[in-house]
Amino acid sequence: MEEYTETNLRFQGPTLETVNMNTRVGGCVRALVSGGWGFTTFNNLDDLEQKVDMAIRQAKLVGEVGGNSILAPVPVVEDEVRPKLLEDPSKVDLASKVDLFQGYNEIVLGHGGTIVSSSINYFDRHGKVPFANSEGTYILQHKTDLAGSVFAMAGDGETTQTSRVTFGSSNDFGVCRNLDDDVRKACTKATELLAAPPVKGGEYTVVIDPTLAGIFAHEAFGHLSESDFLYENPNLQKVMQLGTKFGEDFLTIYDTGLDEGARGYLMYDDEGVATERTDLIREGVLVGRLHTRETAAKLGEKPTGNARAINYNYAPICRMRNTCIAPGEASFEDMLSGLKEGIYVKGSFGGETNGEMFTFSAAEAYMIRNGQLAELVRDVNLTGNVFTTLANIEMVGKDFQAHESAGGCGKGNQAPLPTSEWAPHVRIRNVVIGGCK
Repeated sequence: MEEYTETNLRFQGPTLETVNMNTRVGGCVRALVSGGWGFTTFNNLDDLEQKVDMAIRQAKLVGEVGGNSILAPVPVVEDEVRPKLLEDPSKVDLASKVDLFQGYNEIVLGHGGTIVSSSINYFDRHGKVPFANSEGTYILQHKTDLAGSVFAMAGDGETTQTSRVTFGSSNDFGVCRNLDDDVRKACTKATELLAAPPVKGGEYTVVIDPTLAGIFAHEAFGHLSESDFLYENPNLQKVMQLGTKFGEDFLTIYDTGLDEGARGYLMYDDEGVATERTDLIREGVLVGRLHTRETAAKLGEKPTGNARAINYNYAPICRMRNTCIAPGEASFEDMLSGLKEGIYVKGSFGGETNGEMFTFSAAEAYMIRNGQLAELVRDVNLTGNVFTTLANIEMVGKDFQAHESAGGCGKGNQAPLPTSEWAPHVRIRNVVIGGCK
């Protein structure tokens, strides 16, 4: 079951295009019979018994034709979880939220120069999610999620460049406040990008900031660690064999549901399994994977609390929570030191992964010349093979930082699921950068 109240705001240029509040109530029933799954949804508890019968009949039909699903055992739990809210978004009235984001919009549109438009998105949702299963587990989780972004767009009639401010939290509306200076900096950066030269394509040593490092950990390696991909792909199982050395001893990547305030925070997943910190790579060696109860049983490993569904209309599948690169020992100055020519990349405007291959578009980048930051460049795209890139990581920073954004993870037609990516700066050699000749 879930019962959520959600607020949405959207400014496009000077126009407030969307402002609404709505409540969503519904639930789902999953049944496992003779290795087959059945799944039904409902919006009214009055017909719950019929929905349970329907899910069981579906499961029997699937089981009769060769279903092979099994579940790893987990402890029976009775619990209630409430977030420790710093500023509760449900206590901020809608008019105050509109005024706050209207203010940011006026900063962008009033910036002048080459700034030609703005775009602002904000949402918050809060509610409760009771979970029960036939083994005796009953958990009531109270959840809050909020996120947004402020875009500034600069144009000169031929080229458009964008910079943005993003924010997100699972316990604090305060992350939306006092962003005036950040919004002004985004306007300035969009203007500077318009005048910046395109980067020259080639192979460089690259220093990536904590935001992009976290996104790399999520997109390029985290998805390969989701075991529903793994148990269906024998070739990937050989590549992702536990004990394989993927990086230097200073490289540790993990996924956790335990960081309060992160959008990927949750105490129990959507199968009622307690979440944890799950090390994926520890000191350069593959040591773990992300599991639902079903993938854990099929691979003979333990569940990790990664079964998640975007809402009651979908069955839970294996998903990340907060995916992190653990801090190392290098300073930012260490990373620049000794580089005759390299690139410093900050943030990302998205990317694509296809198996072992990835491509990311940088939000902002600077040349590194003779160990110093140099000119701003634009149109920077990073591409490569995830395993080669992991092996080419030659420094991990000690400046571990949280990163929360307005986006989320997409998989199996379920998007955007709230996730987080926290990391320090990372230096990687031999990264292919797409750009001009």
